Amino acid sequence: MNLPVSLIKTELESFEERFKNAVHSSTPLLNSILRYLVKRKGKQIRPMFVFLSARLFGPTTESTYRAASLVEILHTATLVHDDVVDDSLERRGFFSVYALWKNKASVLVGDYLLAKGLILSLENNDYEILHILTDAVRRMSEGELLQLEKARTLNIKEEIYYEIIRNKTASLLASACSAGAWSSSQNQEYADLMRNFGEKTGIAFQIKDDLFDYASEDVGKPTGNDIKEKKMTLPLIYTLNNCDQSTRRKIINIVKNNNNDKKKIEWVLETVKSTGGIEYATQKMYDYKKEALDILQQCPDNEFRKGLEDLVNYVTERKY
Repeated sequence: MNLPVSLIKTELESFEERFKNAVHSSTPLLNSILRYLVKRKGKQIRPMFVFLSARLFGPTTESTYRAASLVEILHTATLVHDDVVDDSLERRGFFSVYALWKNKASVLVGDYLLAKGLILSLENNDYEILHILTDAVRRMSEGELLQLEKARTLNIKEEIYYEIIRNKTASLLASACSAGAWSSSQNQEYADLMRNFGEKTGIAFQIKDDLFDYASEDVGKPTGNDIKEKKMTLPLIYTLNNCDQSTRRKIINIVKNNNNDKKKIEWVLETVKSTGGIEYATQKMYDYKKEALDILQQCPDNEFRKGLEDLVNYVTERKY
């Protein structure tokens, strides 16, 4: 990922300080929690997509920086809320806000971040960018609720799975790319093109996450965790649709009723591998990656397009 970072090194350095200022609060408890969150931010993949998408079509603007901040604010808010929903005590190897400050503070911090994102855009008249990104929040909520609904029955078709991850995961990355393109070009055609690119990349990103649940190497989260949470990932869906009825019933029973039994979960993981679920999901991931790279070929041929290509490759080849 050296090329993408080197291309927007100046932007990323400036973004760090701008993001801190954007979420700052004068309330001591809130500011303590926010400082904790800022120190433990991830790799900033989404802001990188904003900056590279912007530079693809023109110079970075103040609107670009605000779009990157809004994307990261919304992403952080949803992670804080997700940890409450999932009763998760860890986030990226550290204690989650939920673990340290419990339910009420976590929900309020997430709400505060969402409000700060709205204010950041409204105070600067970034109406189109606000529209692009608030639509992503709507779709993320719909995706989460659809996943919750389907987890109760475990009866999910592949097209429903794609609907879930298109909304839950890919929508924010799609909006990040779209907002970045709009911020530098003010061109709807470019914004729509990059939204499509970001969606394909986001789907590939989520399938890669699905595959980590079956990884033998240390990927920063326990294997079988999605099964414990009754999440229907692509390798599991493929297996349920391609195994015999007896195996299908056994898998469903384990996921529904014995999802904390380590040995039974290991059996499910091995069954998914032996049925070809890993190979199938991997191929689908590469199919979406190719679609994303094909869309990029319609964009200006410059170093920032090459940076985006490298970032897409990183998304599908990363080890955690």
